[in-house]
Amino acid sequence: MAVNTEKNSYTLLFAVGMVVVVGTVLAGLFGSLNANIKENKKKEKKQNILFAMGITKATLTKNAEDANSPVDANEADKIFSQYIGENQYIIEGSKATKSSDAFDIDVKKEGQKAKEAGYVRKLPLYIGTVDGKKSYVVPLYGKGLWDAIWGYVALEGDLKTVKGAFFDHKGETPGLGANIKEAFFYEDFKGESIYSGAEYKGITVAKGNNDPTNQRKGDNKVDAIAGATITGDGVTAMIKSDLKLYIPYFETVKPN
Repeated sequence: MAVNTEKNSYTLLFAVGMVVVVGTVLAGLFGSLNANIKENKKKEKKQNILFAMGITKATLTKNAEDANSPVDANEADKIFSQYIGENQYIIEGSKATKSSDAFDIDVKKEGQKAKEAGYVRKLPLYIGTVDGKKSYVVPLYGKGLWDAIWGYVALEGDLKTVKGAFFDHKGETPGLGANIKEAFFYEDFKGESIYSGAEYKGITVAKGNNDPTNQRKGDNKVDAIAGATITGDGVTAMIKSDLKLYIPYFETVKPN
């Protein structure tokens, strides 16, 4: 018996069948690719941590033109092991516990859990060594104009001076807030102090700072990006709030 393809019931059944088939295919693809996606995210995270502490493609190639490029993803695991290795810590207040589990801590989720009364937030910290000098790398997470922003700040061994920084975003405006991931912005943080005297200040992304070449390293400020005030405010907020969480532990460490 011929099937009447003009019936509404046929159209409905055909649509349902296609949804089931497509859904099954997509679910299968996601399952097969999920492990690769997770692995790639881990490599990218290692690239960014290394970048903040000054380990870039130029470290390996000795080519100055590669200074603003992260190490290759396929080399990230090896280089991360070389410069950081097992020097990963979970910070809880002033206490530090050496643990590879630090790498898997979700900074965003920890921030949400911290809203619960009595919860002690777990903070990941990465300590790298370059040319015999330590760098303390702190992850950051905040809110920009449209969506999430995040990054890493590496402190020198004095635990006051910024060695380097990396920032990224989920959906900031191209040419404006999205420029937080550009060299002209993150390079300004190098050499800035997070203290004013003995008082913790963090770093402010300031409009009207009028220091385009960033000569003033002791003012706790960098120039804002034109037209990206709210994104800049988000960077300021996440630096000041997230770095401050580490101060109780940093105060127990003898600066080197």
